[in-house]
Amino acid sequence: MSSELTSALASIIDALNNQQVIAYPTEAVFGLGCDPDSEQAVNALLALKQRPWEKGLILIAADYAQLAPYIDDSALNERQRAAIFSSWPGPVTWVIPARPETPRLLTGRFSSLAVRVSDHPLVQQLCRQYGKPLVSTSANLSGQEPCRNADEVTQQFGAAFPVLAGSVGGRLNPSEIRDALTGEQIRQG
Repeated sequence: MSSELTSALASIIDALNNQQVIAYPTEAVFGLGCDPDSEQAVNALLALKQRPWEKGLILIAADYAQLAPYIDDSALNERQRAAIFSSWPGPVTWVIPARPETPRLLTGRFSSLAVRVSDHPLVQQLCRQYGKPLVSTSANLSGQEPCRNADEVTQQFGAAFPVLAGSVGGRLNPSEIRDALTGEQIRQG
């Protein structure tokens, strides 16, 4: 890892530890993220996006183990787990039953949680260094197009906004969303 990237990751992790909302590149667009365990940070992200908490949020992670504290793995059978693992890491988000202690700000009005193991190298490095998943929603203000580069993030959110600069993965569409229990497609990718 280059010293520039090491320094940039350290700065972003400091922002996360200080309950700030950050922006980072994902497979298709820049994402807004924060510490999923910080009520203050999640509320700040929801306010920034003007997004109602009832809709729920997506967690993005470096591996399945990072998601284990938030999802009820025992609700899945081997076939369902195999379907999930065959698509990860990658741009498929799965809706999986949540653990009872998973914060309602993450699940919204649902008893499940949307989760993804990303194959984007910067997301992988960020989640590994941070040691847990991040909330992930598209980086854009209400009514604006999602940001596809760091300059667009700065234009929408201001020069002081913490951004992990890098390239998005080249996908044109947001991640596909599927129900882990039924396999049903909720959003086309």
